[in-house]
Amino acid sequence: MRICVVGAGAIGGLMGAKLALSGEEVTVIDQGAHLQAIQENGLKLIWEDGTEFVAEVAKATDKVEDAGVQDLIILSLKAHYLEQVAKQIPKITGPDTMIVTVQNGIPWWYFHKHGGEFDGRRIESLDPDGVLGKNIDADRIIGCVVYPAGAVSAPGVIHHVEGDRFPIGELDGSESERVQKLHDLLVNAGFRSRILDDIRSEIWLKAWGNLSFNPISALTHATLVDICRFRETRKLAETMMAEAQAIAEKLGITFRHTIEKRIAGAESVGAHKTSMLQDVEAGRSLETEALIGAILELGRMTETPAPAIEAVYACVKLLNKVMVLEGAGVRVSDAA
Repeated sequence: MRICVVGAGAIGGLMGAKLALSGEEVTVIDQGAHLQAIQENGLKLIWEDGTEFVAEVAKATDKVEDAGVQDLIILSLKAHYLEQVAKQIPKITGPDTMIVTVQNGIPWWYFHKHGGEFDGRRIESLDPDGVLGKNIDADRIIGCVVYPAGAVSAPGVIHHVEGDRFPIGELDGSESERVQKLHDLLVNAGFRSRILDDIRSEIWLKAWGNLSFNPISALTHATLVDICRFRETRKLAETMMAEAQAIAEKLGITFRHTIEKRIAGAESVGAHKTSMLQDVEAGRSLETEALIGAILELGRMTETPAPAIEAVYACVKLLNKVMVLEGAGVRVSDAA
């Protein structure tokens, strides 16, 4: 299968490497030193047990259009970078091309084939100008939730931290031939996957943690286990998750875990830096809207107050603004 991974970072790189190692024809789109390293040495993957693999990709380029028509496109850029590539996506799609989105948080296509009172509605905070909706055909999209954790430890090198689950599902809940094909592809690459008839509930289960642990870690520089074991931040995470649950339930979502179980799951990951904390340290723009702003927008739509989420969102948004203006990240260092 011809597969294009747009954004070969922690998750895109992990998926691209495993798919290439399983024999698929993989093209990766990236830039800078990371791209150059992949072009020169292949895509290196270090698994959590220390096992090292080097995947030879079919092509590595910084231009989406160079990939050619694909059978599967994996959009693994951070949500706020998608607009930069959206207009190029039609150039690599054919009649049967599948598109899989693996961004954290609420996806811009959330209400496509939703069926509820907001069916077809655009989430303004995620696609303010409609660029994503106009250029990325939502009928091609298969929803996916990412549970593995990883990091780019050096240019061209992906370090897998833990996890191998990628639940997937059609947006209308059907079990189609193409979603079965995607499931088999992921399993053949060594991942665990299952087909869900309610992918949005799984999205919320993951978003539950993202909306709380990511911004709290960005503001405090604490790891997951530290946040969960510090009484005040654990309580803040619980409050934010309760507010999000109230919003989600008004949209017809059913949570299969309790808040306490979700927090315990995060604690079990250990001293892992969230993706947002990694971005803070590297001086990269933060996923503020996808992880938090979109949930507040859904709260306004459903007339559900979320004061704790709103307060944390304000702080993280200001942090992002300061980082952008200063052109720098923030990292804890040894005291002088």
